[in-house]
Amino acid sequence: MDIVLAKTFLEIMSTGTFMEAARKLNITQTAVTTRVKNLENQLNCKLFVRNRSGAQLTREGEVFSTYALTLVQTWQKAQAQLKFPMNLTESIHIGADITLWNPIMVEWLEQITQALPNINIHVEIDHTEGLVKQLKANKLDAVVVHQPNYFSGLVVEQVVEEKLVHVRSTTSASPYLLIDWGSEFKSQLEAVFPLSRQATLSFNLGPLALKYILKKGGNGYFRTRVIEHHINSGQLERVTGSPEFAYPIFVIYRADNNKEFLPSIITCLNQSFNNTSSWEI
Repeated sequence: MDIVLAKTFLEIMSTGTFMEAARKLNITQTAVTTRVKNLENQLNCKLFVRNRSGAQLTREGEVFSTYALTLVQTWQKAQAQLKFPMNLTESIHIGADITLWNPIMVEWLEQITQALPNINIHVEIDHTEGLVKQLKANKLDAVVVHQPNYFSGLVVEQVVEEKLVHVRSTTSASPYLLIDWGSEFKSQLEAVFPLSRQATLSFNLGPLALKYILKKGGNGYFRTRVIEHHINSGQLERVTGSPEFAYPIFVIYRADNNKEFLPSIITCLNQSFNNTSSWEI
């Protein structure tokens, strides 16, 4: 399958509309539509349902989302193993937990490419355990995670404070959506609510769950930065009395990493949080 089709699929999933995906990819909306039809023909299923509010993933689309991300990652990994283009002299390998790739990784990459245009960048999206394993094996230079692992030889720095808060749609408060924010959040939630909460829907991607709530209604836990403007607009409201959970973001790198531009990479990460509009999903 053409890797461009997988990238187009992920862009639509991220932006929520064919039009915005076309703008981000710098192609026409017709070209985006053609790519999606080509992909759906190859997979023999429908991936999106289009309506006035945008493009919503079908059940098959939700299943394919994980595979599309893996396809793109594999392609990027293959590219990283090939010879650098003539104008690229150094390489950096960075990673982000699967719950953080949107929007943090996009903003981080933009800052890096502006500050260090002659660097070859490899991106890895994985669960925290896998990222730390690669970091310890010196396969990654820096990773962004929610749950740091304090191992000897690794430097852990908090880059931003964040919380998970309970919100609900102002049009329909049901059903309860369970979002996988990691094992630590799950443990904290079970400690507060000893009896298991019945969830009609469960997601491993927060942005997808948020799009569902904004479209169909429901309630669940989300990052404060992401839902802030939806609360201000009146689409969502905080659930009174529900507990909050700390969910800070950390960067981890090896203490013995002697790449001279690593401090600049960390600076770019900190600067990427200045663009609050990028969190608006």
